[in-house]
Amino acid sequence: MSPRAGEVLGRVQRIAAEDTRHSAGLLAHLGVHTPLVSLHEHNEAERIPSLLEALRAGESVALISDAGTPLVSDPGFRLVRAAREAGLDVRAVPGPSAPLAALAVAGLPSDRFCFEGFLPHAAGARQRRLEALLVQPVTTILFESSHRVRAAAANLAQLAPGREVFLARELTKQFEEHYRGPAGELPAWLDADNNRTRGEFVLILGPAPAPDTGGEADMPLSDEHERLLAALLHELPLKRAARLLSDATDLPRNRVYARALALKDADG
Repeated sequence: MSPRAGEVLGRVQRIAAEDTRHSAGLLAHLGVHTPLVSLHEHNEAERIPSLLEALRAGESVALISDAGTPLVSDPGFRLVRAAREAGLDVRAVPGPSAPLAALAVAGLPSDRFCFEGFLPHAAGARQRRLEALLVQPVTTILFESSHRVRAAAANLAQLAPGREVFLARELTKQFEEHYRGPAGELPAWLDADNNRTRGEFVLILGPAPAPDTGGEADMPLSDEHERLLAALLHELPLKRAARLLSDATDLPRNRVYARALALKDADG
């Protein structure tokens, strides 16, 4: 917590907090006694009118979340939008940001990146989301929970075992721990210590190899697999053709998908 943030929290008339019980401990540590009002995903819409009324009356209101930056997979978007639409001043007091903190230490390309938030809970939806993300030419930042991090790691190991990934556990906390290496080895790293599946996680996927630099799209399959893929592409949509061939042969799905894209492009 920066000195500026502590000063702001002590100066405003009220603080909108994701969990007032959780935030009370932080504020007590800072010696801040500003009144708290809860603002979370279930009550944000109903809280907005009273908070806008307070702002119009000249009050200053601070918005905080339980950890990290508000609005980044946390509540606050609807309040900020409503305040902007009402012509009210909205300013940021920079603080901890898990996606940027992880990116800074990952050692993966950071010139272009996207933040995708949490992966879907359902197994099928999670796998489809990862399939789409693995073909992106930029570094991708994700959140994952302790309940599903093993499943996400297993999906990645199956879809793109050679892709470089970074997993940060408990960033900025006492038991912070990192993995950096191929996706295929991530499940074994998690299984080596049960503590490694506890806490909060930031998962970063390295960008897909560019086709013109010897990437996966330039890696031909075996003659038999190339013929099968060409036949499937003649009859089926690209994504379904790639999935069928991958499921039937155990080839990495992202490699088959990249190769299918290359064949489609070559055919015009």
